[in-house]
Amino acid sequence: MPFLSLNDIARAFGSLEGKTVLVRADLNVPMRDGRVSDETRLRSIEPTIAVLRAQGARVLLLTHFGRPEGKLVDEFSLKHIVEPLAVVLGEPIGFATDCVGDAVSAALAGPEQIILLENLRFHPGEEADDDAFAKALAKHGDIYVNDAFSAAHRAHASTHGITKHIPSFCGLGMLRELDALTRALGDPKRPVAAIVGGSKVSTKLDVLTNLVQRVDHLIIGGGMANTFLFAKGIGVGASLCETSLSETAQSILARAEETGTTVHLPYDVVVAKALKPNIATRTINIHDVADDDMILDVGPSSVEALGDVLKTCRTLIWNGPLGAFETPPFDQGTVALAQTAAALGAGGDLLSVAGGGDTVAALAHAGVVERFGHVSTAGGAFLEWMEGRELPGVKALEEQAA
Repeated sequence: MPFLSLNDIARAFGSLEGKTVLVRADLNVPMRDGRVSDETRLRSIEPTIAVLRAQGARVLLLTHFGRPEGKLVDEFSLKHIVEPLAVVLGEPIGFATDCVGDAVSAALAGPEQIILLENLRFHPGEEADDDAFAKALAKHGDIYVNDAFSAAHRAHASTHGITKHIPSFCGLGMLRELDALTRALGDPKRPVAAIVGGSKVSTKLDVLTNLVQRVDHLIIGGGMANTFLFAKGIGVGASLCETSLSETAQSILARAEETGTTVHLPYDVVVAKALKPNIATRTINIHDVADDDMILDVGPSSVEALGDVLKTCRTLIWNGPLGAFETPPFDQGTVALAQTAAALGAGGDLLSVAGGGDTVAALAHAGVVERFGHVSTAGGAFLEWMEGRELPGVKALEEQAA
């Protein structure tokens, strides 16, 4: 892959004893009642830090937290996560009250070998990708490591501009994401299937437009499938449906015919009169939807057929649930197909790569996260990758390796 890794740091610098490494992490963790409610992002940087520390490096952690919009806001101060981060990393953590200038120098005068710098977004220069701010960040380190794929879709000073001023490398988490995404869509083993679900076509239009010319099977589920069914002249009753995007859906279907991509829409569905837990449901043919029916899940026959499709594929990309999985019993279609995909992956027959907040939640609900080839928690960056966009943070690292 065209990226410099932690191994390349060792080759270029030898021992990191006495070196300071700036690590861009994503520690934008959820908080509840002033406490970290999910430590996943804290744990995610541990492998990269462990490698750097084992080689003798001192580590300065760069991260954003919330949306303070370039202002000092106590609620978004990273001082609130110093203690939980120290527990996760098993080492005392220093804290700098700013991410540039004298505050960083003062923190470096202390004994701690891992120092968390204050919120990057307290400075307008971060989101503006200001070169002077990027240079000020780089001033305190000898080496820069980006381990925040989830922030790579932003051309910010700490993900893009900084690479112009300091030798830059991929962290282990970043490299793992890039390797999985390259294998899934850059140079995949075929046939390739993509599952795109969710409520609205409008939120995934660029994803669908990109994938329809790059995959062999495009499986459309969730509320957005209703828009495609409507575009094909099939009544969807009282279901969520973006009727104004009918022509757009038709153009995507036409493009699929041109590229030889098979589009899969449900032919049996689970309907109810309202989206409520444990409400009375019916499983019917798609042509039998009544005017007051709401399509809330894909039917079992469609799930079985889609499972058969996946058995013929070597690569799967998944973004979005097939039904209203948060409200049982409308989780059954998503759970069943996720378990099929996981079983195929466990057998070595299918590389499965998934991402997006709802997708991760759905796969966790199905109990299959650990059995998927790769599950990205990157959210926006994963979606933009599916859209075929260039990610500035990734591009910057590619240029360093060129």
